[in-house]
Amino acid sequence: MSKLLRKPNQVEVSPGVKVIHEVTSENSPLEYVAMKVVDLALGASYREELGKVECCIVALTGKINVTDQQETFDKIGTRESVFEKKPTDSVYVSNDRTFAVEAVTEARIILCYSPSEKQLPTRLIKAEDNSIEHRGKYNNKRLVHNILPDSDPSANSLLVVEVFTESGNWSSYPPHKHDQDNLPHESFLEETYYHEMNPRQGFVFQRVYTDDRSLDETMAVENGDVVLVPVGYHPVAVPDGYESYYLNIMAGPERIWKFHNEPAHEWILERK
Repeated sequence: MSKLLRKPNQVEVSPGVKVIHEVTSENSPLEYVAMKVVDLALGASYREELGKVECCIVALTGKINVTDQQETFDKIGTRESVFEKKPTDSVYVSNDRTFAVEAVTEARIILCYSPSEKQLPTRLIKAEDNSIEHRGKYNNKRLVHNILPDSDPSANSLLVVEVFTESGNWSSYPPHKHDQDNLPHESFLEETYYHEMNPRQGFVFQRVYTDDRSLDETMAVENGDVVLVPVGYHPVAVPDGYESYYLNIMAGPERIWKFHNEPAHEWILERK
């Protein structure tokens, strides 16, 4: 079994609250990125006290209320399926705060964490605040929703983005990496991928590998799986007949996304 591929594992932590994934520095090779995927039944509540970490609460599907005991945001969330391909609402909560999430409908949330020392204001990131990009060409096209990009100064470490890739296309491609603290050329950012497929029985392939191949894993990734990217290139291939969605969480010593394309495949970008 791959050390980088995590399968869903439902753990009921309180009535109506199931943790599907939990990635921490204790159970993974990641130091800067942590995450949880949590399912909430109608009316269920999840509460958490943050230490020296910040958190971006993404209303993946369904509607939720979020409070940090000072600010409250009611009935946020815009979609029943990620494959509606419209942005959703999120809430940023800084370190040393307590937050609670209540399900207005059945909901799935993703909690994105990274280390943080400087407390910042709690903020609602509205769906309409997401910048939308169409990246790539030919069989390298994908749709991007920027939830918490490096151009947004309202977080200390976290970067959060979601990506939709059409049937038969490649994503995170040509292969690129961001595992060297070598600015302005490349930044060191760890990363996680939370994957969904449409139809749900589909799969994608994801390869994570380094230049020296000391890490080289190719994984068949199914609906609801998480892939860890501590270092290395990390392209995704989507088979014919299926659509791919993934949510990326990135963080590192500096909050900037500067990547390095694998030289052997960079020529692909120059095609006319």
